[in-house]
Amino acid sequence: MAHEVRGVVATGKGKPVSLETVLVPDPGPGEALVRVQACGVCHTDLHYREGGINDDFPFLLGHEAAGVVESVGDGVTDVAPGDFVILNWRAVCGSCRACLRGRPQYCFATHNATQKMTLADGTPLSPALGIGAFAEKTLVAAGQCTKVDPAASPAAAGLLGCGVMAGLGAAVNTGGVSRGDSVAVIGCGGVGNAAIAGARLVGATTIIAVDVDGRKLEWARGLGATHTVDAKDGDPVAAIRELTGGFGADVVIDAVGRPETYQQAFYARDLAGTVVLVGVPTPEMTLELPLLDVFGRGGALKSSWYGDCLPSRDFPMLISLYLQGRLDLDAFVSETIALDEVEDAFAKMHRGEVLRSVVAL
Repeated sequence: MAHEVRGVVATGKGKPVSLETVLVPDPGPGEALVRVQACGVCHTDLHYREGGINDDFPFLLGHEAAGVVESVGDGVTDVAPGDFVILNWRAVCGSCRACLRGRPQYCFATHNATQKMTLADGTPLSPALGIGAFAEKTLVAAGQCTKVDPAASPAAAGLLGCGVMAGLGAAVNTGGVSRGDSVAVIGCGGVGNAAIAGARLVGATTIIAVDVDGRKLEWARGLGATHTVDAKDGDPVAAIRELTGGFGADVVIDAVGRPETYQQAFYARDLAGTVVLVGVPTPEMTLELPLLDVFGRGGALKSSWYGDCLPSRDFPMLISLYLQGRLDLDAFVSETIALDEVEDAFAKMHRGEVLRSVVAL
């Protein structure tokens, strides 16, 4: 039996999204039907609408979500109806070369639901990141559901499904930030500020936030930055060096993803320090660095995919820290909105007015 729900759909490149009737099938083998309770409005959803991911329109948008499992298909044992879950877009396969080497966070064969959700006329929908959670219900692979403590706020918990996990994981998992480290974060939107929160969580003692927007720098202070640098006022590399005894930071995180900011990150780190790229570049961008500098400065140049997270390991742990009051996920929720307000939320996000708008259902 198909479930008739409302969902936010991008019908064509650059067109405003619309609220449509969506038909969601009952789960088949290995699948789960989830009643969505909250879903964050992420830049990736806007990229889908703009055709920046691919052209498989129409898209059912939304992926940064939490909800309750309504039913499961044959063979599903890890989650059951009634479980409160965070959805993730990297359901590991367990059998690819990364998984078999004990590195499931790099799984090369992540999977999604097999059945298609459709419009009322039968047109198949492409769910954003294999999830499609700007809808009252969605169908996912059961491995995309991670059970967590139901005491958590759905609006806060769902943010671990993408942006907050990407930033926090870039600091903790990819960058290996540890107690006593110095950290600089370039770009203080949702992902960058999550990196700041992660750096504070693990005991970094100098946390430098860099942006050109005073409002974002103020958010960064609230989430753990010990120093802020307004990049409009001078050279951020010089400022970071001055704040770190002239040496540079142990870990510099580029949460913007542009050649200019990456070069700043490269030169703002200490010798043998680490650069982490978590901001997503566009296809036409290129980077030029003197090879002698790459050799002479040593250290590590890393990219962070989804914060190099393993949902089954990281989500329950981070929700526990949230419930203990040690990780303020609520601070990332700027506003809660209805399904028919997603287009307005995209505009607010583009203007830098919010850390996260969250659809509450």
